[in-house]
Amino acid sequence: MNEDVDFILDSTEEAMQDALKHLEKQLQNIRAGKANPTMLNSVMVQYYGSQTPLSQVSNINTPDARTLSVQPFEKSLIQEIEKGIMNANLGFNPMNNGTHVIINVPPLTEERRLQLSKQAKAETEEAKVGVRNDRRNALSELKKLELSEDMQKSIEEDVQKLTDKHIVKIDEIFVVKEKEIMTV
Repeated sequence: MNEDVDFILDSTEEAMQDALKHLEKQLQNIRAGKANPTMLNSVMVQYYGSQTPLSQVSNINTPDARTLSVQPFEKSLIQEIEKGIMNANLGFNPMNNGTHVIINVPPLTEERRLQLSKQAKAETEEAKVGVRNDRRNALSELKKLELSEDMQKSIEEDVQKLTDKHIVKIDEIFVVKEKEIMTV
């Protein structure tokens, strides 16, 4: 095989891997009822005049399955942390005890679980579309190369195998997330 073909196959696999990573990141934002520090990844706090991620100005812990504890590095940040959590619109009501901000993660209703499952399914479908677009791009790049018909067919099969492999991984990730969401 020539270098152009190797490059196309490598960059296609890399793009498909990126689609998987993106899906995993998006699914982390879908909370499954259990407290997890990643739930607060989107929270920004006003710190010395600039918006700073919460994780850079505090420690975030989970003392139990339903509670998040945020301990700021500076006590003066407690009000800003509460404000940041409210502004992030995550559906949490932060409380402070003077040294920590405590967040009780409410249990999910059946209706909410179904909504979250649909949201996870939509993210999964988006990832599959991304992988299929990567396949389409690879095939169009291959057509630009002047390859023999047999070689063209062989490489197209390789691209399809790559696509199938990533689609299966995406489905596996979704099954795990759906189970996590639907488990009470």
